Amino acid sequence: MGNKNTVYLTQEGLEDLKNELDNLINVRRPENIQAIKEARALGDLSENADYDAARNEQAQIEARIKQLEKMLENVSIISEVSKDTVGIGNTVCIKYVDDDEEDEYKIVGSQEADPFESRISNESPIAKALFNHKVGDTVTVESPNGSYEIEIIEIK
Repeated sequence: MGNKNTVYLTQEGLEDLKNELDNLINVRRPENIQAIKEARALGDLSENADYDAARNEQAQIEARIKQLEKMLENVSIISEVSKDTVGIGNTVCIKYVDDDEEDEYKIVGSQEADPFESRISNESPIAKALFNHKVGDTVTVESPNGSYEIEIIEIK
């Protein structure tokens, strides 16, 4: 699945990243530059907390801009997904074999993973176990707490 720098995103995730980058470049960076100028105008920089804070914020903004630009260079859009076998972009209904509990997860790139929204990373143990399997397959998930089995109920 691509090289290790590849960032897998849905179209929505891509828009979110572009919006964040746009905000950093066109809003946060100019505000920060202004804050640095104002802090500098106050004089002595050696004991100027406002200046230090503005410089720290500048470093964070620039680092995030670089990080986003690198991610956008390596983005792979999750588009048409097969419903035959599990892959990135699928929503999968599973049943835990031990206790008959059912769950549903959408498999997304690590940047968009959100366990509270049932969006799991393609790098997670469950996703790795499910990849390339079909409805009806039972797979073993290797987790830090030991392994367990899940059955694929549905692939959306």
